[in-house]
Amino acid sequence: MLQEFKDFIAKGNVMDMAVGIIIGAAFTAIVKSMVDDLINPIIGLFTGGVDFVNKYAVLAGEVAAGTSLEAAREAGASVFAYGAFIMAVINFLIIAWVVFMLVRYVNKAKEAAAKEEEVAAEEAPAGPSELDLLTEIRDALKK
Repeated sequence: MLQEFKDFIAKGNVMDMAVGIIIGAAFTAIVKSMVDDLINPIIGLFTGGVDFVNKYAVLAGEVAAGTSLEAAREAGASVFAYGAFIMAVINFLIIAWVVFMLVRYVNKAKEAAAKEEEVAAEEAPAGPSELDLLTEIRDALKK
């Protein structure tokens, strides 16, 4: 069983997956910053300066008006945090869009490389075959 585990870990797919997870975590931090620092202020501009992340409805408990979502949760109130959910959806859509664009770019690059290989294969001069070369060598040795 230990040998099977070593074989599994040694496969390239596992290493590719690990690299993908690490890059994905870093990418998530970038997207979070983009949403928090760039998109939220624009949304706040259109909603009159309202902090969209702190939009919630109190289901149970007493919370003063204008209290942040974090403070309401710390106070023990049961809250319906629809603003945080909407921001999570926005984050997802941004990540999905960027991944889509990345995959699209990679696919186009692969297609271009495949076309270049096809053109190179078609343009390659057809030289003598191995049999022709061996025949020439044989004939040269006979002389």
